[in-house]
Amino acid sequence: MRETTLKEIASALGISITTVSKALKNYPDVSEKTRKAVIALAEELSYTPNSFAVNLRTKESKTIGLIIPEVVHHFFSGVVNGIIAEAERHGYLVIILQSNESLELEKKQVALLINKRVDGIIMSLSNDSNDDIHLKEILRKEIPFVQFDKISKLIPSSKVIINDQKAAMEAVQHLIDMGCKKIAHIRGLENPQNAIDRFLGYKKVLEKNGIPFDSSLVYSCKTITFEQGVEFAKQILEEDKGIDGIFAITDLVAVGVLAHFNEKGIQVPDQIAVIGFSNWLVSQVITPKLSTVDQPSYEMGVAAFNLLLEEISCRKEGKSFEPKIIELNTEVIPRESTLKKR
Repeated sequence: MRETTLKEIASALGISITTVSKALKNYPDVSEKTRKAVIALAEELSYTPNSFAVNLRTKESKTIGLIIPEVVHHFFSGVVNGIIAEAERHGYLVIILQSNESLELEKKQVALLINKRVDGIIMSLSNDSNDDIHLKEILRKEIPFVQFDKISKLIPSSKVIINDQKAAMEAVQHLIDMGCKKIAHIRGLENPQNAIDRFLGYKKVLEKNGIPFDSSLVYSCKTITFEQGVEFAKQILEEDKGIDGIFAITDLVAVGVLAHFNEKGIQVPDQIAVIGFSNWLVSQVITPKLSTVDQPSYEMGVAAFNLLLEEISCRKEGKSFEPKIIELNTEVIPRESTLKKR
């Protein structure tokens, strides 16, 4: 169906287009009788404002773009919920795109959002992201930009992060406090900063406790999946290196480890203790319940949107904006997979 225009409403009522526009916006210089007549006819004809024309006038789309590596992951779903809730509260729509951990797709999605003239972009980089030309293009076009979780330290934008190195140190220290002396780390890929920092935290806390670092106890994921956890659990049992503790890059990988250990009758934590990262829902329902690091996903989404909104507001008012970094707290959640019976 063809959309109704302001001109048609004005013609039907014998008034000017300007009067129709003012009536729909509740301007005080339009009489109550005229305002009611305009609104009634607009509703009858199913009139909706032309958002493109509004955008041209206000230079705002009231939409933001959000690029995440994957939607199904519990952590990212929490972030999305936080961003959407806060965006709706401020009258913004969110375009959600999934990069599937692909740099090429990530680049296309950035270009798409730029062409859509979104008011700002929030983004967590893909594991494949080792090129920042597309990110620099966002800055070059002066589009408000916030990174979260997986970030590039080289891009001077606002960021919402956790201290991954500190969180990893606390996770591994928990294993050590539980009596573990030979701890393996199932790490993420080489590129993402959070995977690098969690590995460095693992390495640093071993050294702090006088435990020699052994590179053969570090297993690198090709993909962050349940299947990788199963695969490395098999490898750990086959190699039989005396490993008594495992720190996994995420709960998803850790759950794969637990599933294989359960299948093979390995007593967790008495034979091998396991801790994950992110406090995924499944970590609380698997047997044994998985110890993990709680990562505040919803709060991260809220903080990311509010940082973006602050930059949008500053640019709209012609003010300079200095990028900010917000660091959220994490917490080790001890559960059955590390708490040995005494």
